[in-house]
Amino acid sequence: MVHWSAEEKQLITSIWSKVNVEECGAEALARLLIVYPWTQRFFASFGNLSSPTAIMGNPRVRAHGKKVLSSFGEAVKNLDNIKNTYAKLSELHCDKLHVDPENFRLLGDILIIVLASHFARDFTPACQFAWQKLVNVVAHALARKYH
Repeated sequence: MVHWSAEEKQLITSIWSKVNVEECGAEALARLLIVYPWTQRFFASFGNLSSPTAIMGNPRVRAHGKKVLSSFGEAVKNLDNIKNTYAKLSELHCDKLHVDPENFRLLGDILIIVLASHFARDFTPACQFAWQKLVNVVAHALARKYH
């Protein structure tokens, strides 16, 4: 189990309370697909992913980004039980979707960039540390079924 200090919990929840899940989720997933184009293979059914403009404007990318970041909110709500919170999603991504678990880490790193760009003043080094810890724990929980 991961230990969260009171300060880390406060920094995480403070930023999360300001997050527009639809906007930040869409941006994070779009950036993942643009910066790491090999991840697009998991989204072949999403239609046009031929350029950054197409990806950023793709309604299915936007909708799935919102879904992904909404799910991430479950980690924020369950900081002390992240492994169990993501048990079913880990199984789905491993057994049915066959997603490379490295993609979870990449998406976490992209999320850090998105949050830093949206909340620059509040995203201090201490806040970044707490969020980096969180995205790493979530990535590990999602990759759990693979081990």
